[in-house]
Amino acid sequence: MLAGTGIRKVAKRIALGLSALLLSACGDNQMAYLYGDPRSQSLSVVREQSYLGGPWQTTLVVANVATCQRRYPLEGLAANELRMDIYRPERGVFILKTGNRWYVTELQNCRFQAYKVPPPEPGELVGDFQVQDGKLRYLDRTSAKPAARTAATAPAAAK
Repeated sequence: MLAGTGIRKVAKRIALGLSALLLSACGDNQMAYLYGDPRSQSLSVVREQSYLGGPWQTTLVVANVATCQRRYPLEGLAANELRMDIYRPERGVFILKTGNRWYVTELQNCRFQAYKVPPPEPGELVGDFQVQDGKLRYLDRTSAKPAARTAATAPAAAK
């Protein structure tokens, strides 16, 4: 009888330990950053998963360290295929495009707004946020352009 009680206690402890592990199993958090000019300003895209295998919630964080920081949920995005192109029409202002949705944000006062009609001139493509190999990344497109110009002008200079 005593041996049976001991086995039950051990079984209860194992079950309790496994339950605690299941309840504490959390999902994943991923972040990618684009720093403005000055570097105290930034755009961040944050993907959060409440539990492993659960849906992703995507949030845009607009920050100006001296003035403000605001989070804007981005609803209806396919988080596993997330791609957001970032354009800069002027300093401190960014136009974001994901799928057929367009947004504008500015870093001075951390404002954010969806466009009802796509902008005719979004500005220079500076980069994009995208998921690669299951991880969220920011890919800078401004550094690739000067290299392409240099490669294009090098043969002309050789003539």
